[in-house]
Amino acid sequence: MNIGQVAAASGVPAKTIRYYESIGLVPEPERQDNGYRSYGERAVEELRFIKRARGLGFPLDEVESLLALWRDKHRASAEVKALAQRQIAAIDAKLAELVSMRDVLQDLVSCCHGDDRPDCPILDRLADMEREV
Repeated sequence: MNIGQVAAASGVPAKTIRYYESIGLVPEPERQDNGYRSYGERAVEELRFIKRARGLGFPLDEVESLLALWRDKHRASAEVKALAQRQIAAIDAKLAELVSMRDVLQDLVSCCHGDDRPDCPILDRLADMEREV
């Protein structure tokens, strides 16, 4: 398969595949006589794996660790579970931050009349927040 076919089969754009190759996340494929990359089904499986892991928010360094564990049939599942638990903690932290952001915005919106007047508590508060930082 060429890179376009692998991109279509895996759902990962060709540019991203080249990037993953350049950082060593996936091995560079063999080249055909004409210089084009030649991929096998294993590349599609690995790229799908990476796409699913990235979809769950895993950063690339942890995706690399997950890939190594996935490739190692003698792995300890405890390592995989620990990575997943760390990701859950990171997601929980992001959720808490998003809830806090929503609460602040909700408070700002409740203070605004939302009419034709030029005064706007939302803008005033955002200006004050900038000074707080």
